[in-house]
This record gives sequence, C-alpha cells and structure tokens, in this order.
Amino acid sequence: MGMKWHVVAVLGVACTVAAAVAADRGLSFAGAVAPPEEASYLRKLASSLWQSDGTAYHHVWPPMKLGWKIVLGSFIGFFGAAFGSIGGVGGGGIFVPMLTLIIGFDPKSSAAMSKCMIMGAAVSTVYCNLKLKHPTLDMPVIDYDLVLLIQPMLMLGVSIGVICNVIFPDWLVTVLLIILFIVTSTKAFLKAIETWKKETEAAKQSEQTSEEQEYMPLSAGLDAASPSEILSDHDRNETPSDKEVSIWKNVYWKEVGLLAFVWVAFLVLQVAKNYMATCSIWYWVLNLLQIPVSVGVAMYEAVGLVQGRRVISSKRNEQNSLRAHQLFVYCFLGVTAGVVAGLLGVGGGSIMGPLFLELGVPPQVASATATFAMMFSSSMSVVEYYLLNRFPVPYAVYLTILAFFAAIVGQRVVRKLIDLLGRASIIVFILSFMIFISALSLGGVGISNTIHKIERHEYMGFENICKYEA
Repeated sequence: MGMKWHVVAVLGVACTVAAAVAADRGLSFAGAVAPPEEASYLRKLASSLWQSDGTAYHHVWPPMKLGWKIVLGSFIGFFGAAFGSIGGVGGGGIFVPMLTLIIGFDPKSSAAMSKCMIMGAAVSTVYCNLKLKHPTLDMPVIDYDLVLLIQPMLMLGVSIGVICNVIFPDWLVTVLLIILFIVTSTKAFLKAIETWKKETEAAKQSEQTSEEQEYMPLSAGLDAASPSEILSDHDRNETPSDKEVSIWKNVYWKEVGLLAFVWVAFLVLQVAKNYMATCSIWYWVLNLLQIPVSVGVAMYEAVGLVQGRRVISSKRNEQNSLRAHQLFVYCFLGVTAGVVAGLLGVGGGSIMGPLFLELGVPPQVASATATFAMMFSSSMSVVEYYLLNRFPVPYAVYLTILAFFAAIVGQRVVRKLIDLLGRASIIVFILSFMIFISALSLGGVGISNTIHKIERHEYMGFENICKYEA
C-alpha cells in the first residue's frame, strides 16, 4: 500500500499548490502593510505564478523534412514503442524526450504527439493479444473484468489530465513525474525480483519431478499413472499460453460493449464541448457529465465484484474476493493513472502495470490488460488534443504508423523469449526499466527546461485555461 499513499501525497501537494496560487491571484495588495519595495516584489512573484492577460506559451512545430533528426527520432521511437508494448507502459517516457530534444517540438506538443504514438502501439498490441489465452487459465490473456473496473475511471482521469496539461507549469509537472515514476519503478523492480525467484523455484521443482519420473520403473510407471497424470501441474497449466484461438471466441463482447459505450460517450461530450466557449456554463456542464458515465460503469463492475457475481479471474487466488475499500482505492488509482497519462503524455500503464502485479495478476496478463485499457485512454487523448490543435497531423500520422509496426515486432520478440527461457518475469523487468528510464529522461528534460527559463526570466506559472488559445 506504500505506493498508493505516495500517489495520494503527490496529488495532495499538487492540489494544494494550485489552490494556493489561484487564491494568491485573487488577493489585493492595496491594504498590505509591507514596504513599497516588498509589495512590489510580491506583486511580481504573484504575477509570475499566474498570468492574467492570456497565455505566453507558444507551440513549436518543426517542418517535416527528411534529415538526421527525423531518422534518429524514428529509430529511438521504434525501440521505445517496441519495449513499451512489451512492458505495457506505452513508451511515452521515451517519446516525449525524443520529440523535444531531437525533433524539436515544444514540451506540450511533444506530450500530445506521444499520445498518438502510444495509441498506435496499443492498437497493434491489442490486436496481437486478442488471439491469445491466459498462460495458466482457460480464459483470454486480457482480463476484461479488471479493465471494466479501471478503464472508465482511467478515461475520466485523462480528461482531467488534459486540462491540467494546459494549466500546470512545466516545473510542477517535472516534480510530480519524478516522484511518481521513481516510486512505481521501484515497486515494479521488486516485483520482478520476486517473480524471478518464484520461477527459479518452480523450475527446480519441475526438474526434480522429471528426474523422479525418469528413474521410475517402467512397469510401475505404466500401472501407477496415465500419461496425462505424469505431466506436472505447471506443464498442464502452461499449455494454453502457446495456443491462439479465434478472436470471436476469445473476446468477452459484453464487457467490450460497455467499454465502447464509455469511449463513445466521452467522445460525444468532448466534441460537444469543443463548440462551447471555454469556461462557459455549458463547457463545465459537459465536463461534469463525464463523471456519471465513468462512475456508473465502474460501479456496475464493482458491485458485481463485491457481491461475487463477477470475479477478477486472472488473479492467482481466485477465491480472494475484493472488498469495497479495496475497489475504491483501485478506482482512485485508475483516475490517477489517467491524470498522469493526460498530463505527462505517457501511458497510464506506468501505474496500472505495477498495480495489476500487486493484485497477483501474471505478468503477461498485466501487460496485455494495461495495454488494452491504454488503447481507449490514449485514443481519447488524441481526440482531445486534436480538438485543441495541439499537434501537426502529418507528423502524428507518420509516428503513429511507426509505433504500430514497432509494437508488433516487440510482441513477437518477447513471446519467443518467454517460450525460450520460460520466464515471464522478463516483462516485469522491462516494465520497471521503462518506468525508470522515463523518470530519468523526462525528469532531466524538465529540469533542463526549468533552469533555462529561470536564466531567461521567462514566465513559469500557471496558465489561465479560460484565456488559453491553442
């Protein structure tokens, strides 16, 4: 539960800072008792934290020309999408620095462009996973009940995160990112070590069992057990993992229909909101209507889980039903993952992956389920960013196609590695590695940008969304 409280603390600090700045903006210095010099300094400080006459932010979109920048960026983006699809994190921690430092986009446009790449990688990964079975159970590798609990809250968080992306200054985004990613990468790495040790023990037990059967007298072996009984439980349970079935038989269409309903409802609300004046009454009404849609579907799944009518089947201990307070925490973390995804331009898998592993979900299922949820959230982010005119379409189309094929390559390679080595913990190690690299790369870029702004005395405060112009 340590990670969860760290996340709560981070969000609390962010909300406190935002509220303090907003309150400071409304204060008047007319009645201050401070000396004129101090009052003047306070006015400058308050002005630097909130700009009241529009926005000073300018987008930088480099021309799409063939050169070393786009070639190097494509190379890095390809490997980022491949590894991101394996770990289920999307790869935004690689995409954003690549788009900012190499190709030359501004940070906020880079966050929007990275969402396009995450969507492309997620779509191809989900297509590959739709045919696969659970590694140990007779069910799909994607846990649809788990997605139905998390994904509606994830999409609600994405909408909040996109708004925060417009409002929050870069320095605050950097602080939140570093704290959050270091905590989640550490948790994922410890889980990877734990999974590796369990796999090693299971392999030793399997070898001992095979040796005992090898030296068993032939007559006794034939009389004592049938060929199917001679196989270990591990061998029998692993049989479905290499098996591909028809998509029509392997998909839970009722759950997918509910997820599609949430996506369409959010899309309609976002399109309608685009025709309303920013900060008007109807603008906020349409924003608030997203709450009953997401909470309603999540509550439908949560009630079923509490009453036992539905189960998160992918958990190793199927009899361990979730309690109401646990479901509340998971839904809250789903919102948090969405806020992170929309705010930072990265995949919500940075939180969902470690969360699913803490639930006891096998690595293959955790990665596939997180990617499935990200497909919905990332595509919604792309729609919202498109409506806000936050990225150039030609660049977005090219990079989306690049990530699409890179994810296919990554999925094929990791499946062969798991079959060869017999260790699914590879996925968890890649997950922790990608999150940690994201913390270093995004954190480094954010710190560098903040230092440059301080040296140039540039505006570093909160943007006024009501006066924001895309």
